[in-house]
Amino acid sequence: MATARVGYLGPEGSFSHEAVTTLSGVEAVAYPTIEDLLAAVTDGTLHQGLVPLENALEGTVSAAMDGLVFNHDLVIVQEIVLPIHLHLLTRPGVELAEVTSVRSYVHALAQVRGFLHQHGLASVQTTSTSQAARDVAESDEAWAAVGSSLAGEFFGLVVAASDIEDHPDNSTRFVLVGREEVAAATGHDRTTIVCFQDADRPGSLYAILGRFAARDVNLTKLESRPTKRGLGDYCFVIEFEGHVDDDVVADCLADLQAHLARVKFLGSYPVTGEGSSDRRDEVSQARQSAAAWIEAIRARVRPS
Repeated sequence: MATARVGYLGPEGSFSHEAVTTLSGVEAVAYPTIEDLLAAVTDGTLHQGLVPLENALEGTVSAAMDGLVFNHDLVIVQEIVLPIHLHLLTRPGVELAEVTSVRSYVHALAQVRGFLHQHGLASVQTTSTSQAARDVAESDEAWAAVGSSLAGEFFGLVVAASDIEDHPDNSTRFVLVGREEVAAATGHDRTTIVCFQDADRPGSLYAILGRFAARDVNLTKLESRPTKRGLGDYCFVIEFEGHVDDDVVADCLADLQAHLARVKFLGSYPVTGEGSSDRRDEVSQARQSAAAWIEAIRARVRPS
């Protein structure tokens, strides 16, 4: 069986690279932009792609979310939550006081606003944190990059200032996307969909949310995204607990599809993070216990 080729936002040393190393038995392939990466999965060049979807400090990564919502028909099959620690990286011998500008990905720069302001440092956006590290390594200027210690190691940089993020509990949620196959249910899953309305009318969002409430389905995220068709025209990205293989979730999705202009399914996949494995074990044990209970009752049914 051929090794799966999984793309990530490169070059080497990016946080996406660090996240993809948590996957076993894959060939990791770097891509310069998120759009290039998603396109490669769509056309079959890659088996799957890993993209950053959400940061704890800065929220949604628009390039990834809009690519999945509008540009590509791909399915989320796994999520990876990676703690993020940002460092100021320079070439050996360049001191913090000498730095003339700081380079990094837009989300990384936004996560170190306080540090940049405190030191009066101007910033320049790059396509990724590791691209910033490469730019600094290849320049003779007194530049610095904001990135991971891994990026510093790859490009021969040193840490001029460590853990410079504005908040200590910083993390990024990455998602692994593929073309068609939906991940198997585990008992502790999340589903992501996009709801498109045929018209904006009073109570339209309430009607969507009411279908989840009526079935006691817990929402974990609700976000509006501009549809690119005009000012004030929005769709809704909704994440909720459960798997499309669950009867109640399937019924809810069918109801939404029947009443909306369109529902786009973005995947059902295992929840990760602290306690997720324990939660899956609890659900599995509860299902086994419930199955044994119902079988014991059915065994008492009188033959016809």
